[in-house]
Amino acid sequence: VRVSARAVYSKYSIKPASAVDFGAVLKGTRKIQTVMLENKGMLNFKFRIQQAPEDSESSKQGESDLLAAKRSTGGKTSSLTQSHLSLGIFTVSPCSGSIAPLGQQKITVECFAGQEGTCEEQLCIDIMGR
Repeated sequence: VRVSARAVYSKYSIKPASAVDFGAVLKGTRKIQTVMLENKGMLNFKFRIQQAPEDSESSKQGESDLLAAKRSTGGKTSSLTQSHLSLGIFTVSPCSGSIAPLGQQKITVECFAGQEGTCEEQLCIDIMGR
């Protein structure tokens, strides 16, 4: 009996690879940017987007890739549903899903500038089982 196997791991890319910068946004308006998550491997993988832990830095990626964006400097408020993540002035959707081999998922980051001020937030894109 001949038995064989080939070990592989999840391969992916996130574009843009650097921070998402909305620049100046007029108070009371919405601005949308997209991030493309691509499965470059041979296996399906699941992803989840969540708020990065407080001690995260963009230079210390560890187990997850970080997506930096601008956020309200006011109190932190976040809510998560199956389809989107709301964090301060940002809404990210979808915030979880599965991507087939050689497939891709467009992730929308929406900024609603309700307050004046400089804003920043870090989100974590977790590729499960990598």
